[in-house]
Amino acid sequence: MLKKNHFILLFSIVFCNYIFANDGYKLWLEYSYIKSESLRKDYLKTIGKLVPSGHSETINIGLEELKRGFGSMLGSEFLSSNKNTKNTLVFGSKANLDKDVLIQLGNAFNEINEEGFIIKSVAFKGKNHIIITGKTDVGVLYGVYNFLRLLQTNQSIEKLHIIDSPKINLRVLNHWDNLDRTVERGYAGFSIWDWHRLPDYLDPRYTDYARANASIGLNGTVLNNVNANAIILTPQYLEKVEALANIFRPYGIKVYLTARFSAPIEIGGLETADPLDYNVINWWKEKTKEIYQRIPDFGGFLVKANSEGQPGPQNYDRNHVDGANMLANALEPFGGIVMWRAFVYSEHDASDRAKQAYTEFVPYDGQFKDNVIIQVKNGAIDFQPREPFHPMFGAMPKTPLMMEFQITQEYLGFSTHSIFLPKLYEETLHADTYRKGKGSTVAKDIDGSLDGKRLTGIAGVSNIGNDINWTGNSLLQANWYGFGRLAWNPYLSAETIADEWLKQTFSNNETFIKPIKQMMLDSREAVVNYMTPLGLHHIMDTGHHYGPGPWVSNLSRPEWNPVYYHKADSLGIGFDRTPTGSNATAQYAPEVANVFNDLKSIPEQDLLWFHHVPWDYKLKNGKTLWNGMALKYQEGVDQVASMIKTWDKMENYVDVERFNNIKMLLNIQYKEAKWWRDACLLYFQQFSGMPLPEDVEKPTQTLDYFQSLKFPFAPGN
Repeated sequence: MLKKNHFILLFSIVFCNYIFANDGYKLWLEYSYIKSESLRKDYLKTIGKLVPSGHSETINIGLEELKRGFGSMLGSEFLSSNKNTKNTLVFGSKANLDKDVLIQLGNAFNEINEEGFIIKSVAFKGKNHIIITGKTDVGVLYGVYNFLRLLQTNQSIEKLHIIDSPKINLRVLNHWDNLDRTVERGYAGFSIWDWHRLPDYLDPRYTDYARANASIGLNGTVLNNVNANAIILTPQYLEKVEALANIFRPYGIKVYLTARFSAPIEIGGLETADPLDYNVINWWKEKTKEIYQRIPDFGGFLVKANSEGQPGPQNYDRNHVDGANMLANALEPFGGIVMWRAFVYSEHDASDRAKQAYTEFVPYDGQFKDNVIIQVKNGAIDFQPREPFHPMFGAMPKTPLMMEFQITQEYLGFSTHSIFLPKLYEETLHADTYRKGKGSTVAKDIDGSLDGKRLTGIAGVSNIGNDINWTGNSLLQANWYGFGRLAWNPYLSAETIADEWLKQTFSNNETFIKPIKQMMLDSREAVVNYMTPLGLHHIMDTGHHYGPGPWVSNLSRPEWNPVYYHKADSLGIGFDRTPTGSNATAQYAPEVANVFNDLKSIPEQDLLWFHHVPWDYKLKNGKTLWNGMALKYQEGVDQVASMIKTWDKMENYVDVERFNNIKMLLNIQYKEAKWWRDACLLYFQQFSGMPLPEDVEKPTQTLDYFQSLKFPFAPGN
């Protein structure tokens, strides 16, 4: 029989473990209790009573979010401290604020757009007030989440004067989710959309999804895969889409659908989908009207056309302008937009896959309707660990271009590998197109400031699934968060984003923050090093893109084979895209092309992307290309080993559940980093004929072994 003190001890152990368990479901909206008594008192004194102005569903959501956040971060003291305070926190849109409050704000509303917000400390009539406002209720909600972020990151809330607006109009998640709940390139379980039980069963997770997106300023979601199924446009499924739209609306989130170009044939009974055919044009107009009757704020269509076997206007000897403008005409009366993807490549183009999108789209600059935006991947191939920026950016001054980043890690080790992608996003956004001289960055192209474009957008291919922690790996929540923050402001630094996310998600303890932030910031380069150093690209295994496969050469289309991209032979390695090769560099501005063409000036991180280089070529550090490449692979492995050591020291700062989740995944990443190093170096060594440098660990398996590995059930394929 247990003695009383034994029972108490046992209860304490169980209770404490329960308290410190955390499944990661709350994402960055943890609202953890603020342990510093002095800080809590400062916050309690400054906030005062909550005074909502207006009673819309969105304002009510803001009120509940403030109550949830304050109750959790400040505890029961928040409720009791409000009884006698003279201070207030007033929040509401401009139209609902008292005249006295508006006077205090002066001309601040002139500095924000329709989604912007103002957070300001003011004093009048003997009282102190914090005002959270905007021109719209959704702007107020964004302000509420921003204010809560200040508390979560332990910042001062005295003398506030924050005026902020999103720099990009369309800030959208693309879900590559299928109607059977599988997710193409999804690594965190099945789709969160339970199509079978919609519209009558509304999973609370849909609301939590909307909360998370609104908290980082995302305002759109494409519900279905770019490899679309036309059934999504039938009444049976539009009813389900409507149910989701109703949940998302008060959070400022519009729904979009991927439209299959051949839908008029597949669900409309027509014999053609020719965009210039009268019956096809009318079918899309009627279908669009049907959608807007259900969903008045429907965002519009995303289209993948004439790419990877998807139907499109070229099936009927028409062009991208014909297809996009036909849909744009159908959407125009309702304010909807067309996001037309530029991800196109053909087996009939023997020159260079990297050139095709530019070749197909740039000649049509200025011919698309005003409600068409061209969605362009960050690089010209396909979401590689590192790619030079896509040459279409800066090349279409009369056409809005929408950035497409991949948040899910198709080519980056899936959700197993911990990589902080805002470093990749930052690198692309800061790249200089030189379209109007130095400083013409990609960010300025997509936010419209480079050429005065009014329609602007950015999309991220979601890494979300129905795993309890949303992303399969708790650290990868930072990529969803970071994408949202950069969608709001593409000039934010990856370091700022990492700092914010860690403090909101884990702890404000600098002993934890400093090393883990550095680990996150270094992680992207580590992955590049052990997968594709020095400009190598697309050497992943075929189909599922899991693990290395530089030897693959037997696929029916040349540009599907990794050997097409690395072109390793006895003379060297790399894809010559200079004037002596495919001349892809000519698609960039001369200032950029000159840098890429010249072996003396090209950044070595892009070397093999643009040049076929001899194995004994001397790198800037004096090492031969072969030795330098081998050492890069080893460096990547060593960096993951360092990540493991750093994380192991954090056990006292992280709850058991998330600590173990990340620890196990880092160990898998280390194992797979060595796999990448060994398989690639053994394969390329056949061509270089050179020994591995002394500092590179020798493989314990043969090349035949690595080539024999098969993964028929790899996720996301």
